[in-house]
Amino acid sequence: MKTAKSFPTNFLWGGATADFQYEGGFNEGGRGLLSRDFETNGSQANPRHHTLKLPNGKVITPRSSFILADDVPADVEPVFLADQYYPSHQAVDFYHHYKEDIKLMAGMGFNIFRFSICWSRIFPTGEENEPNQAGLKFYDDVINEMKKYGMEPLITICHDELPMNLVLKYNGWASRKVIDAYVKYAKTLFEYFGDRCRYWLTFNEINAVRGFGPTGVRKADGQARYQAAHNMFVASAKTVKLGHKLVPGGSFGAMFAMSELYPATCKPEDMFHHLQERRENWYFIDVMGRGYYPNYAEELWQRHGFEKITIDPADKEILKTGQLDYIAFSYYRSNITKKGDGWFNVGGSANPYLDKTPWGWPVDPLGLRYCMNEIYDRIQKPIFIVENGIGAIDQADENGYVEDDYRIEYFQQHLSAMADAINIDHVPCLGYTMWAPIDLVSLSTGEMKKRYGFVYVDMDDEGHGSLTRTPKKSYQWIKHVIETNGAALE
Repeated sequence: MKTAKSFPTNFLWGGATADFQYEGGFNEGGRGLLSRDFETNGSQANPRHHTLKLPNGKVITPRSSFILADDVPADVEPVFLADQYYPSHQAVDFYHHYKEDIKLMAGMGFNIFRFSICWSRIFPTGEENEPNQAGLKFYDDVINEMKKYGMEPLITICHDELPMNLVLKYNGWASRKVIDAYVKYAKTLFEYFGDRCRYWLTFNEINAVRGFGPTGVRKADGQARYQAAHNMFVASAKTVKLGHKLVPGGSFGAMFAMSELYPATCKPEDMFHHLQERRENWYFIDVMGRGYYPNYAEELWQRHGFEKITIDPADKEILKTGQLDYIAFSYYRSNITKKGDGWFNVGGSANPYLDKTPWGWPVDPLGLRYCMNEIYDRIQKPIFIVENGIGAIDQADENGYVEDDYRIEYFQQHLSAMADAINIDHVPCLGYTMWAPIDLVSLSTGEMKKRYGFVYVDMDDEGHGSLTRTPKKSYQWIKHVIETNGAALE
């Protein structure tokens, strides 16, 4: 029997971006230095790296914090090199193109746009007593522009970044001092934007804690990462409680990276390894969604080489009373794992049943439905898919137009799987914000060649180009899907 693909009447359709990949405006409007600002561009063959200076003046270039930062010395000074390109400085310049971009999003029928606030644009060092008014005005203008088109903001308070001062002075989230800085920052956002923003995310992909990125911890051994994660849990819980007071009717979630994970075989050892590996993600969702540490926490810590973390007595009550209202997650692919794969080293074995993107990411639409069911069965709270998309090599013609049938096929399959989870499995889903509606800089590789958008941006991997925006073939396709509320998928 054919099943309808239509979505709930109040379903939220939109797109998602991150400030350091999309916004630009570096050194404008009082913006301070950000932990991502020292990260170079790269590619599959040449990974991104930070440029750091040792006390003796020698410059080192460790691999990007997003990939590896365990060996970064503690006594370094970030430095910019004239012969390097740092994508966060310009990105694709939403800072100066926000009106054009929001109009393009509205043209697809979006009723929500997920974007992140740049922390150092509001508090340049993270420690100011008063916020930067120019930064607040920029986001005020963005939100007001969205409201002209009837578009809801979905604000990510912290998207894998910190003011660089907090990284260098306190070793990032390893210090509880950053909890207070974060709560002050979040309170400011609620006070200035809470009257126009109902949906909030405290953190982006909080389960990807490593290095200069999500945690700011430079010596990122297992204990440091999980202690930093605990401090982030406390900051999130305090912020959720504060948000419920300051934003009546507001809804507060956090976002988790949730690629589906399968055991490589039905061998019992592989099945049990899969259970343990999956708990690497459930750990974060369980604490933030249920409000307490799960029974397997100590066993997980031991696998990472330590016995316990420091938990203040008051933290347990804070976690309990500040748990999330909904669970948001990103989904791009699935992976398989087997005994012998390193912990959280998913994808160690090839899945012979799936095709892959040019960057080697398996394409698995059914995995999205699986993941939606898996999360709701466990947590029993509404879910929100806030990232999903395909990085592809687009060939634009002389007018910037791209015939991206491969992107249409990807979304046809994934949106259909999402509809099945909602209509057949009855998983409550608030909405869907694809990554990214307009081309931006890839986080994993730091290149423009890996394009996600329905709108092509004329810019290359070195930041050269006119920045002209041109809708791709998929732009009209997704517009039709949204205006029919999914019926066009049938």
